[in-house]
Amino acid sequence: MFAEILRSLLAPAPPRLADPDARLALAALLVRIARTDGLYAAEEVERIEKILMTRNGLDAFEAAALRAQAEELEQQAPDTVRFTRALKAAVAVDDRAGLLEALWSVALADGQRDASEDQQMRLLANLLGLTDVESAQARQRADRP
Repeated sequence: MFAEILRSLLAPAPPRLADPDARLALAALLVRIARTDGLYAAEEVERIEKILMTRNGLDAFEAAALRAQAEELEQQAPDTVRFTRALKAAVAVDDRAGLLEALWSVALADGQRDASEDQQMRLLANLLGLTDVESAQARQRADRP
């Protein structure tokens, strides 16, 4: 089911992902950041689905189905570096801050800041070509009610 997207992610220089694959890869990265602290909380699941509905114009059922697929892909996906590089190629420069904001939103959804999540977010910002300042701004936007 995920063979094509996994093959793309494992390539030495991942190609630009087609839109449906990029959408699934983003969802899987959201799942990965949610699982980073070892707790995949209901608040994080809800936040992921809300992000998927907003970013992709999905209804609740479609977002839940995409999240379920993303959970499977995340378990099979390569290391975060290759995974994020493929997303970087798929997401326009102007949209990467929004992507980072979505990632921060999931990381903060359970109401706890975890050192492993902070470390992962620093890595993701760097891999997406964003600065620490841009990451801090994305975190602040994501932390607003």
